[in-house]
Amino acid sequence: MQSQPIKIVVIGPESTGKSSLCQALAAHYNTCWCPEYARQYLQEQGRDGHYEEKDLLCIAKGQIALEDSCFSRAKQNKDRFLFIDTDMYVMKVWSEFAYNRCPHWMLNQIACRQYDYYLLCDIDLPWTPDPLREYPDPLMRQNLFNHYQDLLVHQATPFTLVQGKDALRLHRSLTAIERKFGS
Repeated sequence: MQSQPIKIVVIGPESTGKSSLCQALAAHYNTCWCPEYARQYLQEQGRDGHYEEKDLLCIAKGQIALEDSCFSRAKQNKDRFLFIDTDMYVMKVWSEFAYNRCPHWMLNQIACRQYDYYLLCDIDLPWTPDPLREYPDPLMRQNLFNHYQDLLVHQATPFTLVQGKDALRLHRSLTAIERKFGS
């Protein structure tokens, strides 16, 4: 019997359906999921998409706290999975693209936190305008995607690239999860 929830992180550039996919996976498996803290933080701060470098560290720490809280809840509920929308790789890419550096605290979190699986969302969905999004340019989206893929290739946790819209993306994600962890 499994003692802890299996942690599956959904990552990728902005506007690739991460939150929707996490919600759909959590609904399918009747489990909880951990939302992206950045959106909550920026909305609470009334920043309307504007941030400073120091905000990224606050967001990263908030993301970790939220993830730990969701993990505790999933463990208490004896959930099989916990789906996590965004991790420190996302924060690393964001920080490096915005400020050409990444705080050591984020890098340390990448090194010490353990996950069981990653779902990398492709950029095959159309970019949806949102005041909190920054990169509508297709070349920039491709560049960001390449960074995520490179990060995942060079770390030990298995991952699957998921493509397709809505139901197809969900189906492909479910198939990958069931192949890895059984049904």
